[in-house]
Amino acid sequence: MSDTPFGFGLPPEEPENGDEGKKKDQQSGGGQGPANPFGFGQPGAGGAGADNPLAAMFGSLNPNDLGAAFQQLGQMLSYEGGPVNWDMAKQIARQTVSQGTPDGTKDASVSPGERSAVEEAVRLADLWLDDATSLPSGAGSAVAWSRAEWVEATLPVWKELVDPVAERVGSAMGDVLPEEMQAMAGPLIGMMRSMGGAMFGTQIGQAVGVLAGEVVGSSDIGLPLGPAGKAALLPLNIEALGKDLGVPKEEVRLYLALREAAHQRLFAHVPWLRSHLFGAVEGYARGIKVDTAKLEDVVGQFDPQNPEELQQALQQGMFQPEDTPEQKAALARLETALALVEGWVDAVVHAAAKPRLGSADALRETLRRRRASGGPAEQTFATLIGLELRPRRLRDASRLWASLTDARGVDGRDGLWAHPDMLPTASDLDDPDGFVHREQLDFSELDKMLGEAAGGSGGKTDLTKKDDGDAEDDGAE
Repeated sequence: MSDTPFGFGLPPEEPENGDEGKKKDQQSGGGQGPANPFGFGQPGAGGAGADNPLAAMFGSLNPNDLGAAFQQLGQMLSYEGGPVNWDMAKQIARQTVSQGTPDGTKDASVSPGERSAVEEAVRLADLWLDDATSLPSGAGSAVAWSRAEWVEATLPVWKELVDPVAERVGSAMGDVLPEEMQAMAGPLIGMMRSMGGAMFGTQIGQAVGVLAGEVVGSSDIGLPLGPAGKAALLPLNIEALGKDLGVPKEEVRLYLALREAAHQRLFAHVPWLRSHLFGAVEGYARGIKVDTAKLEDVVGQFDPQNPEELQQALQQGMFQPEDTPEQKAALARLETALALVEGWVDAVVHAAAKPRLGSADALRETLRRRRASGGPAEQTFATLIGLELRPRRLRDASRLWASLTDARGVDGRDGLWAHPDMLPTASDLDDPDGFVHREQLDFSELDKMLGEAAGGSGGKTDLTKKDDGDAEDDGAE
């Protein structure tokens, strides 16, 4: 990530897409900007710019560029939208993508051949998954995305994730002024909030742009980032992932298609799951407290010529989760939900791939390690929203789902998704065998109670069957 991602320099010209954009960059002299797309000119260049970044910026601009810089600054300070300037976030994300990944790989438009390969892989993956899960296909279509297309498609979901925390920080930025000053400092408060929105937008945009160079589909972080019913893969990133694995590219693509298609099934046929996960994120955000003392120091020493001080304050952890039972419960609920989603996908994909792919074990371990360690972009989100979107207990959850499959079969395992109260808890991940046997008894008693409530006929209601209408209705409620 950039050291000074929030300054007033001009961003490099963004290629529209792929190789054509790259050629456009080369012809226009663009594409050579620093890694900090909103930095103060070229860092470390020596001369006056080394001590005075504003002098470095203005000294290197012609009159037209200088006008554009002031126009951009005016747009930033006049922002009056929500807690995050998402227009700026999108712009920064696209610029970050256009600069390429550290290995020198540039974004490229998806070729017809790559598109066909992705569609075929998702189609075959869905056929294999039919034997491994009782949930039917959830992918109405399969698409191959470039990195820039991934940014465009996923920003609406990032907005849902980030806005709750950014709202709390934005409010705190106006509240740190003494009450008697707030009446006289309306413009200053407005400017601070505009700066805060731009600051968040810049950081989120950079993180999303970096993440676009790492992800291989729309569900890498365990949340449904893309449009519902659309299985998406990124051929360029899949090729980069498989480059050093010693596994045929077709097998890597197919294994990742299995994971994407499994996520699609789960979120398509468990109607409460998406709101459950996003509600857990929002519940966690509500318990975050802003370090007002640190924020007061920043505001009191705020220098309009050095707006990156606000940026640095965030990076140093200006807000922390409250040490309360409610906040701990919210975090545990979110971490457990992420682990259960990823563990189920891991178990189902392994069951489908193991008999058919010789590389299934190696690919499984690679994806587990990759998911557990995260990357620089995920670390940025952890700093910005105080939350790591990683399933810490992925292996425990996967073992629990495998035990459930052995004990109760595919239908019995997948039937637990009928309602959130039926899912394992964090303590159940410590004792999977106890959960499996305890739930067997609980289901019998629940069936009896539901049968009596339905009319006293003694008939059984099997909640583990995906085609049982009552169970689906109960889960939806």
